[in-house]
Amino acid sequence: MLFTPFTLLIILLIVGSFLIQGYLMRTYRTYSQHRNTRGLTGAQVARHLLDEAGLHNVPVEVAPGFLSDHYDPRQKVVRLSEHNFSQPSLAAAAIAAHEVGHAQQDASRNPALVLRSQLAPALMFGSNFGPLLVILGFMFKLSGLTLLGVILFAAAVAFHLITLPVEFDASGRALRQLEQKGLLSLQENSGARKVLTAAALTYIAGFAIALAQLLEYVYLFTGSRND
Repeated sequence: MLFTPFTLLIILLIVGSFLIQGYLMRTYRTYSQHRNTRGLTGAQVARHLLDEAGLHNVPVEVAPGFLSDHYDPRQKVVRLSEHNFSQPSLAAAAIAAHEVGHAQQDASRNPALVLRSQLAPALMFGSNFGPLLVILGFMFKLSGLTLLGVILFAAAVAFHLITLPVEFDASGRALRQLEQKGLLSLQENSGARKVLTAAALTYIAGFAIALAQLLEYVYLFTGSRND
């Protein structure tokens, strides 16, 4: 393992990420046990908000797994995890509204969402091969290979950065619509905000870790050029 001035920072950020994940799980479990006053399941909330937005052709489906909720911009479908799909909880309503927010972004061609979709392949490739190329380039003193790895990983970092405004906007839309459409009371909206804020922290942590890694790779590239 290579140690640089950024290694300790990365370790601390990873530990912090685990703590944030734990906070998200606790927050989600707390509000998944709170039944919303309207008694609407996540699927019903999503369907209602989609129809209100004129997105009648966007289906709501079940996604296998725990907290596997997402909007698929390629197939134009909102998918909710099994628990959130069928349960009338406060957490389910918040998460369903968040995913509908992404569907609305897609319908309006939100620039950040479009760019994120375009960068998705670069994320996968850069995350998988960028670090490997950096390490190989540094070990064998091939600065060109190291630079290529840095560039590839920078694309992945850009994806993480663009994800932040996309997720924040979807959460903002969710909270406004839950209140405006009368799906949640003012007090319940406060709980929904806590769920979505906890989820947002995971994206911030992911970006911070990726950025620290990128700085480490730039440091290694600089070192390889000076050798």
